[in-house]
Amino acid sequence: MAQLEAQVQALLNAQQQQASQITQTQGQIAQTQGQISQTQTQLDEVRTRVAKVPAGKQPIQAQSIMAGAMPNTTFTFGGFIKMDGMYTDTSDGRIVDGSAGRLFYVPAAIPVAGAGADGGDGYTDFHAQFSRFNFSMDTVTDNGDKIKAYLEADMFGGGSNTFAGNETSTNTYALSLRHAYVSWNHWLAGQTWSNFMNAEVLPDAVDFLGPTDGVIFVRQAQLRYTNGGFSVALENPQTTMGAYRTGVRSNSGDSSLPDLTAKWQTKGDWGLFSVAALLRQFKYQDETDNGAALSVAGKFNLGKADDLRYQVNGGKGIGRYMALGLGPDTVVDADNDLHAQDGYGGWVAWRHLFSPKVRTNLYYAQALLDNDVEYTGYGVTERAQSWHANVIYSPYPKLDLGAELSWGQRQLEDDRSGDFKRIHTSVKYSF
Repeated sequence: MAQLEAQVQALLNAQQQQASQITQTQGQIAQTQGQISQTQTQLDEVRTRVAKVPAGKQPIQAQSIMAGAMPNTTFTFGGFIKMDGMYTDTSDGRIVDGSAGRLFYVPAAIPVAGAGADGGDGYTDFHAQFSRFNFSMDTVTDNGDKIKAYLEADMFGGGSNTFAGNETSTNTYALSLRHAYVSWNHWLAGQTWSNFMNAEVLPDAVDFLGPTDGVIFVRQAQLRYTNGGFSVALENPQTTMGAYRTGVRSNSGDSSLPDLTAKWQTKGDWGLFSVAALLRQFKYQDETDNGAALSVAGKFNLGKADDLRYQVNGGKGIGRYMALGLGPDTVVDADNDLHAQDGYGGWVAWRHLFSPKVRTNLYYAQALLDNDVEYTGYGVTERAQSWHANVIYSPYPKLDLGAELSWGQRQLEDDRSGDFKRIHTSVKYSF
């Protein structure tokens, strides 16, 4: 009887074990069927996308290019290819070969030598360094939050090897960072245009910048908050200094406080208007000074074919923010004390459309530096001004063929001045 009971119990245990294995196998079969169904759905989606491709063509990529991104993320790629060709003539000597002034209009680069100076023959430059590209990743969450990442670079200002920038054979140029930021709803963190600047009103120039003498132009790292037309930002501080009575420039990163900027902007069918403020601390070793400046900018539509654009700036310590640093923020005296310098500038531009394919722009710019000659001496820039006129022809919506005539002048505190004349042409294809 005992042996019989043991055999019955063994049979029951074997039956239970078989039942458990059957249940487990059924679960695995169901899971496999689910995976097969999911794979079939993906294949159907791919077939649908392929079916939409014209005959003889295949899709570039079957799956998302942002496979690791958050859901509901879109990716865009853009930029332009630009070739610049220019002929330059300067009255008081040549602009240094390979410098920024040979690539676009830089007022501080205009040579000034004085009476008897001879600029010699004009000189020609070709380059494609301002070609650029950008990546943008935009996400809208299920809650409606907006997240953006943006990265942009060009080939101006960089160098990566012995032959970088060598026009003898390779004309090799490395990438240069322009923008790199992330934004989340009202907040932005990273490098982009200064909040003190208004890029929307810049004129339609063939030159890289255009009215450089009086323009606010800075890109730098910052933390910005925007709500409607109002924005405020903490931005990277940097102090540019002029040496005592020599005009020699240097930089200081000793500031303990970031630059503070605030801007209010409004726009409509009539155009655009903004006013921006800047507060700064200057510091060199243990010496400090403060600065403040204002900038007013706008665009006024004069009808369907014309608009007027402008910008007026001024303040104490506006130095590196205006005219690509035509004047320093501060000057160091004989005792190493800092003295923030006053500066003023502005520009005005008229734009006219002859047709959807042909447009012209005429603009004037000026900067005035109120130097304290007791500290700066008389060999520093007092003012700069320029006139520009261009015609741009667009045979196709994204292709621009441009030609621009420019005249500029830089004057020193001792009344010496140098003139600048340039014929600037360009071919630009945006994508």
